[in-house]
Formats: sequence, structure tokens, C-alpha cells
Amino acid sequence: MSSHYREVLSGLGEDVGREGLVDTPTRAVKALKYLTRGYAMDLDEIVNNALFSSDNDEMVLLKDVELYSLCEHHVLPVIGKAHVAYLPNGRVIGLSKIARIVDMFAARLQIQENMTRQIAEALMDVTGARGVGVVVEARHMCMTMRGIEKQHSSMTTSVMLGAFREDPRTREEFLDLIRR
Repeated sequence: MSSHYREVLSGLGEDVGREGLVDTPTRAVKALKYLTRGYAMDLDEIVNNALFSSDNDEMVLLKDVELYSLCEHHVLPVIGKAHVAYLPNGRVIGLSKIARIVDMFAARLQIQENMTRQIAEALMDVTGARGVGVVVEARHMCMTMRGIEKQHSSMTTSVMLGAFREDPRTREEFLDLIRR
């Protein structure tokens, strides 16, 4: 991969032998591997049996989980936050595991719409929840740094599963809580 980065830099007209760029291809590969580490992650390993019996059947919400991703169309940064809620069905998941699930899917090349769905479906699968709601708000550098260059634009996606989809009151409670 380093040799390909070297070719790209050379193709831009850069002198890949100059001091500031000599090690850039190696650093760029290391950075890209880190930013796409989600491919090497496994949902079961992330959850690591951190599911606990609970009589709670009320909404559990984790707000403002920051996320960093790369869009699959331009490999440019997507920076935002996720709000994730679920209705337990006899067990709850360790709080940090929700953030780790967000990180796993964010650290892949993809579109925000798919990432939002993947987070929701993964949480539903591992918890057996009665419902899951996920809202992702993000700024796409492919919109702000290039192309149309709309500096203050952001994108919001949502996925509602189970009770969050079927019961308007549950959905509204979730959306009201994330607005606070």
C-alpha cells in the first residue's frame, strides 16, 4: 500500500524524496488502517458477554456518542455523533459496548444511511430488545472541503426498529430526549 501512496503523491506533482514526504506513505497506510479498523472487529468480541439481567423495561439512551468515519465515495472524513436508545427485554448491555458498536461500524468505508442501520440492527440482535432507535448527525467533508463547499451543512439519519417504529409515543419520547 505504501508504494501506491507514493505513486499518488508523485502523480500530484510532489517530490516523494523530500524530507517531509519520505515517510508519508507509511504513515498514510497506518492512518488508513486505523480509520478502517472496523473491518477487523467482531460484534461478539466487542460485546464480550456484557449483557446483564434486568427488570428495567424503560428506555435506555446513550446520547452524543462522537463518531469519525470515512465516506465510501471520496474517502474523506465524516464527523458526527450518534444517539442510541433501546427498550430492554430482560437484559441490558454494558454502556461502553454501545459506544464500541458505534465505533465498529463508523470505522468502515460506507454511507451514513447504512452505518445508522447497521448500528441499530446490531444492538437489536445482541440485546433482544423490544425496540431500538438510532439517530446519527454528521458533517461530511466531501460536502464542506470540496464539491459544493457548504460549510455548515450536516446530515441526519435515523433508524427505528421494533417499538420505536411501531409506537409513535416511544419514537417521540426518544426524539424528545435527544433534543434536550
